[in-house]
Amino acid sequence: MTLTIPKAELHLHLEGALTPALVRAFAKRNNLTLPDGIYDDQDRYIWGDFPEFLKSFDKASAAIRTKQDYSDLTHFYLTEQAKVGALYVELFCSPTHAAECGLSYDDHLEAVVDGIDRAEKETGIIGRIIMTCVRHVGGDIAVKVAKETADCGHPYIVGFGMGGNESMFSQETFYPAFKIAADAGLGCTTHAGEVQGPESVWDAIDKLPVTRIGHGVRSIEDPKLVETLAKRGIVLEVCPGSNISLSVYPDYASHPLRKFHDSGVKVTLGSDDPPFFHTSLAEEYQRAKDVFGFSDDELLGVTRTALEAAFVDDATKAKLLAKL
Repeated sequence: MTLTIPKAELHLHLEGALTPALVRAFAKRNNLTLPDGIYDDQDRYIWGDFPEFLKSFDKASAAIRTKQDYSDLTHFYLTEQAKVGALYVELFCSPTHAAECGLSYDDHLEAVVDGIDRAEKETGIIGRIIMTCVRHVGGDIAVKVAKETADCGHPYIVGFGMGGNESMFSQETFYPAFKIAADAGLGCTTHAGEVQGPESVWDAIDKLPVTRIGHGVRSIEDPKLVETLAKRGIVLEVCPGSNISLSVYPDYASHPLRKFHDSGVKVTLGSDDPPFFHTSLAEEYQRAKDVFGFSDDELLGVTRTALEAAFVDDATKAKLLAKL
């Protein structure tokens, strides 16, 4: 029963954890009228392709307006994961999204920290923050986010990353932002090899100071790249449910999770934007077992990989690894 297997998650967009029920609750609390067509009567978000998903994501996350909303969302997500055996979660937090909701960098951070603290106090789960820039808004804003993140120095901010539309700009465009973050001692990860092919992953691992890649699944199309990832110990934050929802692969039979694992590439499991992709961290672990044939020992190994690749401080990491 995978529910009892300790879990860890390195790939989760905080706004992407918003359930339709939370969207309604926040809208009510903030006296907002929601636009039509966000979700259907079965509470499934409505979108067809990747650009439509991004629009759906923006429409839903517009219900977030206050520090209380960010704190409650963080607390909700972490406590839900604790119930299914998660020990540790890294949350991708976007100051750019928060600014669109009218929150300053510091207010956004304080709210997420409050949610993390409440969840840890109640359940023991540990949450940490990866501040992210948004690729399709360009390199200058990325530098601004990186500077704010480096200057802030909050102990819960353990990493810097990049999400957004992978078909815009090169990874190299964002080198100045990533250098600021890496020089400040933050771990670095970037989305690559999801919508775009292996060249996007080469671009990331050759041009940015990253030790992890968000998704990276299309690396499988280049055997030399697979070999390089294994040799360099670069970790892929794999989100199979998301990949199927976004039609990166037509079905689980063609998804390369197992091939990566068997080729010696380090993989972790994440849910990405779970309610949007009709998945959850628990379902990703269960699916790895039922569909991809991972044994319980191998799943424990996936959790170990995630904790070893986590950007958290060494003392906390040792404490977490001891729980395995």
